Amino acid sequence: MNPIVRNIIAVVAGWILGSVINMLLINAGHSLFPVPGIDINDMDAYAGVMPDLEPKYFLFPFLAHAIGTLIGAIIAAKVAVTHHMKMALIIGGIFLLGGITVNYMLPGPTWFTALDALVAYIPMAWLGGKIGMKKNQTT
Repeated sequence: MNPIVRNIIAVVAGWILGSVINMLLINAGHSLFPVPGIDINDMDAYAGVMPDLEPKYFLFPFLAHAIGTLIGAIIAAKVAVTHHMKMALIIGGIFLLGGITVNYMLPGPTWFTALDALVAYIPMAWLGGKIGMKKNQTT
């Protein structure tokens, strides 16, 4: 298979599987810590309460963003033929752009926005790239 096509497939696969992990963790968080009196499908109502929520409500969103990015980056680095770390960091960039977009739609507290943007995406993608590259070296 053409290396460019395989690298594109690596990024798409990492993005899709990382997104699945992300959504599973977000849904688990909503199940474990439901926001009282709010339908999470009502974006306007949810956005209205976001800045005032307790820190426990942000645990699963942070884990979802970090672990989704990490798994997606591992997959991208593992599947890629060349430029393993670049493919992993592309996943980090994609997820970072998604995180920024969601933060505009559902603005949370400043501490969460900063923590999420600084830790959950690019550092996790870099770590995922390292893990994925290590696995590539042993095969």
